[in-house]
Order: sequence, then structure tokens, then C-alpha cells
Amino acid sequence: MSRRAVVIGAGLSGMLAAAVLSAAGADEVVVVDRDELPDGPEHRRGLPQGRHAHLLMAGGLTAMEELLEGAELRKRLLAAGAHEISLNSGMVALTPEGWLRRWRRAGPSMLTCTRALLDWVVREAVLERAPVRIRKAAVVGLTGSAGQVRGVRLAEPGGDTGLDADLVVDASGRGTRVVSWLDGIGVTGVREQAVDSGLVNASRLYRVPEGAEDFPLTIVQPNPYLARAGRSAMIMPVEGGRWLVSCGGTRGGEPPADPEGFLRYTLALPDPIVGRLISGAEPLGDVHLSRSTSNVRRYLEKLPAWPERFVVLGDALATFNPAYGHGMSVAAFGARVLSRELTRGGMTAPGLARRVVRGAARAAEPAWSMAVGQDLLYPDVRGGGRPSPADRLVSAYSRRMMRAATGSFTAASVMWDLMSLRTPPTRMFRPTAALAALAGPPLPPLTEPPLTDSERALVRQLDRTGL
Repeated sequence: MSRRAVVIGAGLSGMLAAAVLSAAGADEVVVVDRDELPDGPEHRRGLPQGRHAHLLMAGGLTAMEELLEGAELRKRLLAAGAHEISLNSGMVALTPEGWLRRWRRAGPSMLTCTRALLDWVVREAVLERAPVRIRKAAVVGLTGSAGQVRGVRLAEPGGDTGLDADLVVDASGRGTRVVSWLDGIGVTGVREQAVDSGLVNASRLYRVPEGAEDFPLTIVQPNPYLARAGRSAMIMPVEGGRWLVSCGGTRGGEPPADPEGFLRYTLALPDPIVGRLISGAEPLGDVHLSRSTSNVRRYLEKLPAWPERFVVLGDALATFNPAYGHGMSVAAFGARVLSRELTRGGMTAPGLARRVVRGAARAAEPAWSMAVGQDLLYPDVRGGGRPSPADRLVSAYSRRMMRAATGSFTAASVMWDLMSLRTPPTRMFRPTAALAALAGPPLPPLTEPPLTDSERALVRQLDRTGL
């Protein structure tokens, strides 16, 4: 008997899930999305955060390459114009504790490109290798009962239709309606939590100036310890010889959408390096704003009972403030949980759906803790309550570790491992890490960005601000 799986959402999480289901033996995998998907790396309406900076961390890339074994995803992305950035040496970063040094020693890296390029490359890799069909339609509900989901209801031009499935995966992202869908089949009592710092992202593309092709990724991080709005800016190299410049401001410190205000915002940060660089670069379009940035957690794994044959992954389960760059990696971790459970028992194995939801929730927990723990420190944050004494203790220790990282390679390595999602948060409390945090930075703090002579000359050459 043929087995059909339905995946809701053709974004990163949905396509990874489709690849996993096909590899696990599904005869037919139907991916349903309301958007008309572009034929190339173009922005699509259903991804409001897509115009802003996305970082593919080492942990997430490793998981994706495991799921798409043989697709050589990293090579594909680099060939399409993505950039590989060493966290140790390829980044200039001003943290709340000071400038991080650039070390010549090996360390983790990340890939930078537009979200449109990443989604397109992943989608093409999946469609080449698996019998996956994409269907344009809007999912309006589930069919079945509280005990077992049997398919989805679709809204199409000719009216509502049903699509039966042996397994349904909700990977519809931030806009998921999973709570109302569950309510429609008699599953109620879902606990949700939203922690909203009021972050607004403003992004603009620029042509990379001549001579700046190898300029390091540059970021001025927000400071959550000042009892005022967090403000940040980043220059990130992307495909096509472009810089993607993203500013972010929490409630009360939001960046503007007009070009002059955008530049003024970058120049008013604790260091004006981002503004000095872009003041001499050619803009390639308008400033785009997004307010879709809150952390949202749906504690589906806590329900006393869960319907068979229904799985929830990615942002539909847990959504993070995009400032921390973890959403794509966590989506890959959830798909990896699905792959592991399918290998053990098959699509229709009793209890499989619940095990996947619980496993995906565990995989999302470290990123959730990091994002919420930081966002709760900003003024006027909504939801989440006040940090507990334990939260404050961890925050103080993390801050001490970051201060040590400004002048200690050991401490910096700990922070990069955590940021890359290569290791669990307990990495920060191992003896060598704790000693580094307690000892503090052995080198004095930097008083200016850690640039080479040629990079410093380039900043002066591009600067049109007169600073």
C-alpha cells in the first residue's frame, strides 16, 4: 500500500522534512504552500524576515548536510555566491564588553548569503533527489480526530478540498495556525509563551565597493545591560558582490526606513564603523523593515495526549528573535529528530509523532534559553515575566565569559561554540571554560576595531561622514 506524507510549508524546515520523509520510504511527499515559489533565489511574500540578515551556523550546516547526504550543500551554496566566514578571524565585532580580537587559530565558521538563496539551493537539492511535489494551496485545517490526524483541508480556487495523508508535518513557520488546527480536531489546552523585545529590523543592500571584497563581516552588537533600548548594525557579505546591511533596535530604539535616517542610525551606535563604510557604498534598493521578530514557544510537547501522525517542526514549534541567528539551525535539528525516529519505526509507527515533537522541542531549548534570556534584559519587553535569580546568575556568568573572550582565545572559543550551536550550553561550565571566565582577559581591551592596515585605509577611503 502506498504511503503519502503531506508537509505544510515549502520553506527551509518544510523542504528538509520532505527530504527526510522521501528517504524514509514515503511513496509520495506533497509540500503545500500558499506562495507561488520563485524559480530562482528571489524574495517571497510568505517569508517576512527573508530580506534581513540570516547566518547559517556550523551546527545547522552540519545537520543539513547529514539530512541531504550526497547533495554537497556547502559546495552548492559557495558556488552560488555564499561566503564562508571564520568566527575567529573573519569577523570584526563590538560586543557589550568590548571589541573581540581576531585570532589566527582555526575555529568554527558560518555561511552568509541571502535567505532567498539558501531556500532556493536547498529546495533545488531536495527536488533533484526526491520524488517531492509542491502544491500551491492554503491549509485551513486538519482532518481526523484528537487521536489521529488523517490529512489536511485545503482552500483552493474551486473550493475546499481534502488531502489524505499517512503523516502530516506542520513546517509552516511563524504564521502557523497549529493551535486553531488542533482545536478543530478536539485537541485543546496548548500553552503558548511570547517574549517580545519589540525588535525592528531594517535592512538594505549595497554594492561591495572596489577593494572591499574581502572585508570582514562587521557587527556592532546591542547592549542589554544598559537599561535602555538595544541598538545594533551589521555588514554581511552576500552573493552577487553585495553587502546586506541590517540594523536592529528594540522597543524605543527602532531604526527608521528612510535612507538618511538609516545612515544616521548606524553612525549613532557606540562605534560608527558600519555607517562610515556604507557612507561610501552604492545602495541597491530601498530600506526594508520587519517587525516579525518576537520569540514564540508553543509547548505542544507538554500536552497530556498527542494525535498520531501529526508532527510540528521549525518555527511552527518555536520561533526565535532572528537577531541571534539560530532559527535555521534549529529547523535542521528538528528535521534530524524526524529522520532518526523514522529510521527506528516508520511513518505510521505508534507514538512516532509524539516522540518527534518532544525531541524537536528538546533540540530547540538551548536556542530558546539563549534568546529569551537576553531579550528579557531589555526595557519594555512584553511577555516572559522578569528574570529569575537563576536567570540573572547565568546572565552574569555569560557576561563574565564574554568579557574574558575579548582577550582570551579559550573564552572566545567557548562563545563561538555556543553561538554555532555545535555544543550544548553546558560547554560554558566545563573546568577550562570556567577557569577562563574567572581569570578574565589576559590581554588588555582593544580601543578600536581590530582591522589590518589595509582594512583601516579602506574605511578612511569610503568614509563620507567627516568623522
